[in-house]
Amino acid sequence: MDNRVPALADQLLLIERELRVLGVWASSPPAPEALASQEPFCVDTLAFDQWLQWIFLPRMKHILEQGQPLPTVSGILAMAEMVYQDQSQRVVGLFEALETFDRLISGGEG
Repeated sequence: MDNRVPALADQLLLIERELRVLGVWASSPPAPEALASQEPFCVDTLAFDQWLQWIFLPRMKHILEQGQPLPTVSGILAMAEMVYQDQSQRVVGLFEALETFDRLISGGEG
């Protein structure tokens, strides 16, 4: 098992917590067509927070639970900074959680 798995699992929980704190955690999923987008981050069908909740978090949890190889790079913080550029103070906790996730995926320390 990759020694980063426990720290990554913790980061996924922190990302979920931040989405809940921000009040953007949804109780029901978007339409299946929206989730099936082929665009990066589903930019054509989902808001970024929806992508985090319904695509990113479930995929990463599945990878960790199944012991599949981890991605070798992650640039989720850069996307978040672009999406939330006018709200950076409000989403600072989410930025921190995503930054740590990116760093762990890249092989660095949390």
